[in-house]
Amino acid sequence: MAFYKMHFHEHILTIEGGLQPHVNNDSQIVEFLLLGISEDPRLQPLLYCLFLSMYLLTVLGNLLIILAAISDPRLHTLMYFFLSNLSLVDICFTSTTVPKMLLNLQTHSQAISYAGCVAQIYFFTLFVGLDNFLLAVMAYDRFVAICHLLRYVIIMSPRPCVLLVLGSWVTSALNALLQSLLAQRLSFCKALEIPHFFCEPNQLAHVFCSDTSLNNIALYCVAGLLGGSALVVILYSYYKNVSSIRAMSTAQGRYKAFSTCASHLSVVSLFYGTLLGVYFSSEVIQNPHSSTTASVMYTVVTPMLNPFIYSLRNKDLKRALAMFLEKKMRQVLMVLGVRKGI
Repeated sequence: MAFYKMHFHEHILTIEGGLQPHVNNDSQIVEFLLLGISEDPRLQPLLYCLFLSMYLLTVLGNLLIILAAISDPRLHTLMYFFLSNLSLVDICFTSTTVPKMLLNLQTHSQAISYAGCVAQIYFFTLFVGLDNFLLAVMAYDRFVAICHLLRYVIIMSPRPCVLLVLGSWVTSALNALLQSLLAQRLSFCKALEIPHFFCEPNQLAHVFCSDTSLNNIALYCVAGLLGGSALVVILYSYYKNVSSIRAMSTAQGRYKAFSTCASHLSVVSLFYGTLLGVYFSSEVIQNPHSSTTASVMYTVVTPMLNPFIYSLRNKDLKRALAMFLEKKMRQVLMVLGVRKGI
């Protein structure tokens, strides 16, 4: 393709009578080719506008939640501390993949540098892990608030909660470093085309020609250990929450308790449902294009919907957002009034 340029040492491998580039660890890989969601040139402007809109909504919505939680003293609680961290991670998670895709769509290029690809692997793994841990921490917070309300202040004191979040960042960073280093040890012998819109580790395996068994073991062991443990915490927390809510004597108490965790349960279902659906379907259905389309759900759509889900049923958050926007609007009008007076 005209978009695809790669420079490497002059190693050529003849396969099935044809010439294929052979790239080993001594070769200098400059670029990969991201095939994207669709190669139809007529769809590129539509895809650009669609993903630009979703990206701006994601950044704006999550940024408003962070600013509202910071500006309103009534939201200086652990629940909103965790929510602000989740919103920050969602902004970073989407920013790992979408801006590069938008740049490629705008410049009619499909290339990504080798360094850029490794960086995407690192930050993608980092923020997926953080989403996973933060959702588990938030589920545990709701479990303590519903099932152990009288001991909530003792159990969920600020120091251990900050350590929980800090531990999530450190563990996710170490896992991301491990996965990116393991990816760098592999050699490439196929045409370096990645059937995805970013360097997703599962799809990147298609361009490796060396043995990936160590990488697969590390990937699935870590995913099973970290992801599985977080999922167990979430499932156990909500099992106990549902049991406690059903045992409540008044309908008002049941409604109030359910409303505190309904938004989080919706986000958990959306995140894990799309993430697990993508990976299980990719193992059963060997169709990279369907996997790419499904990946949009957990990399773009879920972070975009999270602010709407959390603010839809949350009166405190909606009030804080309204007050924050009203304050900023008054400041803007005041500045404009001063400039007109000058």
